[in-house]
Amino acid sequence: MNPIQTAATPGAFDIDDRIGAFVPHGRYRLDGTPGGPLSGLRFGVKDLFDIAGQPTGAGNPDWQRSHPVPTRTSAVVQTLLDAGADMIGKTLTDEIAYSIHGDNHHYGTPQNVAAPGRVPGGSSSGSAAAVAARLCDFALGTDTGGSTRVPASYCGVWGLRTTFGLLSCASLAPLSPSFDTATWLAHDATTFERVGQTLLPQTGGVAFKRALLPFDVLEQADAVFHPAVHGVYEILQSMMQGEHARLTTGEAELENWRRAYISASAYDAWQTHKDWIEQQSPAFGPAVQGRWNMARDTSAETAQAARQKQLLVRHQVRAFLGADGVAVIPSAASVAPLRDATPEQIDDIRARCFRITSIAGLSGLPQVSIPLAAPDGLPIGVSLLGPAGSDLALIRLATTIGQALPARR
Repeated sequence: MNPIQTAATPGAFDIDDRIGAFVPHGRYRLDGTPGGPLSGLRFGVKDLFDIAGQPTGAGNPDWQRSHPVPTRTSAVVQTLLDAGADMIGKTLTDEIAYSIHGDNHHYGTPQNVAAPGRVPGGSSSGSAAAVAARLCDFALGTDTGGSTRVPASYCGVWGLRTTFGLLSCASLAPLSPSFDTATWLAHDATTFERVGQTLLPQTGGVAFKRALLPFDVLEQADAVFHPAVHGVYEILQSMMQGEHARLTTGEAELENWRRAYISASAYDAWQTHKDWIEQQSPAFGPAVQGRWNMARDTSAETAQAARQKQLLVRHQVRAFLGADGVAVIPSAASVAPLRDATPEQIDDIRARCFRITSIAGLSGLPQVSIPLAAPDGLPIGVSLLGPAGSDLALIRLATTIGQALPARR
């Protein structure tokens, strides 16, 4: 059991948080077990993960007020502590993780030091911002519809979505349990892989033999992504057989996939949280409130149709990859939006983002985001999408590629 040091303990919270990445109630630290494989590393924890004896805020003061203080620590957090890493505080999340933008109506928007004047992306906003600012070596996040992959791309850090169900989401405030995954972000490839070696099961090696470039997915992203995606693909092509291919069967199919994800996840989120929302009437920011209104109005029939579509997508994507394929896709649809972007601009980016990120979500597959840069220096992420359970092999392949590319530092 790791002793919790409160903010009143001298030296307990030693972070100069000038970027607004940490939540007020999460300013404490836990010391890792000395001598472990992650000793010397410091990590932040997205304020969805429970830590025994301390409140979980989930990005919303009404959540914190109306939920009891946890008595159990998330197994993911505990594994990292047991491996020697020091937990240095809890990081900000968009409200109940229901956004990929990175702002929070109650706590503000963390600064993105890698792209000043632009949002960090969400919902793992504080984690991505803290890692980009070198306030910690790595940080835990979650990814339901893109909540780690998008901020990783916007902030120029390493990130991923894990295979669905591979890491425990117990003792974790949920958004949509049938899509939620536990994740992490890191500012360098070595740390990113070390964390993976600690958290992920040590399964047999995956032999990637086919590099796939689904051009219909690439078309959803702005042109600044295209050279970077092709650059990653060319390196893979030098290592294995390459193939340009369409992932979907029609021009509008990725939009249909997005809608299926939105409907299925919204219905799941409402079923998970409706009692709390109806009983507590929590205050949400306008954009998040609009999503909860949509979730409330999503019918069981619509959700059932979305689930049927999900089964087809799952089969199609998994068949596309097989047991030895790796696809190269953008991690997001654009560079990080400006903090004063209009709602219309944000909605357009969000829709195109979900046409990309919903692929892994619907199919339950791992996706690793490699930090690169656009010609103007702004961060962008290029992702590798692999077969179920190939997470650790995918990370190792991604770090190999990262060493051969001018990754953003």
